[in-house]
Amino acid sequence: MSSGAVSLIAGVATLNFRQLDLNLLRVLVAIHRTGSVTLAGKALSLSQPATSNALARLRDYFGDDLFVRARSGLKPTRLCEHLAPAVLTQLLALETAVTGHEDFDPLQSDMHWRLSLSDLGEILFLPRLAGALRSQAPRARLSNISVAANDVADALEAREIDLAIGILHPRHRGIRTELLFREEYVAVAAAQWRPASGRSGRTLTTKQLAEAAFVVASPTATFHDSVEQMLVRRKLDDRIVLRVRHFGALPDLALTSDLLSIVPQMYARDLCRRYNFRAWGIPSAPGYEVRLVWHGSTDKDPVHQWMRALARQLFKRPAGSGKEGS
Repeated sequence: MSSGAVSLIAGVATLNFRQLDLNLLRVLVAIHRTGSVTLAGKALSLSQPATSNALARLRDYFGDDLFVRARSGLKPTRLCEHLAPAVLTQLLALETAVTGHEDFDPLQSDMHWRLSLSDLGEILFLPRLAGALRSQAPRARLSNISVAANDVADALEAREIDLAIGILHPRHRGIRTELLFREEYVAVAAAQWRPASGRSGRTLTTKQLAEAAFVVASPTATFHDSVEQMLVRRKLDDRIVLRVRHFGALPDLALTSDLLSIVPQMYARDLCRRYNFRAWGIPSAPGYEVRLVWHGSTDKDPVHQWMRALARQLFKRPAGSGKEGS
């Protein structure tokens, strides 16, 4: 820590710490993380007036504005910029110390799990995960929190989410990742779809792809934009006639049109099981990795260990396996 930071925080040390409600420090960290009183309140399940009141009490205690308004949201003052990270570190350590040695009984736990899954993750992972929780931890609750892929690490650190599953590659300090499986993208269309030329084999040729019309899902919260990047590299982007925001829109669109779509292989299997779809391989298909992501401060927490073990049980596949786990 710099000498300037030490001086700033040392100035605060003369305050009467016993007069400080420690719950207010969670509000300080949440506002620092989100840059918004409203968003901080939502993350902490507090009303906007309660969060504003907490900020007023923090300002009174520290004798500092802590946050000032800017065009892009609330910006921390110099004191807050040094104080908030230090407070977050101590809160994480305290949480780990308090929860790290408790006995965990999933049948009795009323834990509210906050996951981050993309819309495709909701389709592919959430049903099996929810089913397992209803069986093994019937009192637990589960929420899928919308977090953009680039913000997952910050959301884990701020305790806005407990776990993330998806095509994620965070590089932040303190974040843990574990590979669940690797797969490739494939082409899917209605079963009656046929390429404009050549025979309909198990793999479409580059020429057949160039003759097709594509529908592409481009969710902003995931890394599935690699599909569109592949089409650009192959100079096929002019063949994209429809872009949608959610993978859930693809079945009806493909079943009622002559459109071809390139999707993750796991999703293609799901479509072929549930609908009248057919899948084809594509030349030099881009691959992807699905990872389990969490914060290192929960490594030894038995509650979080149990949830990670459940996710592995449901979704992890042996290296080199091309088949979905049962």
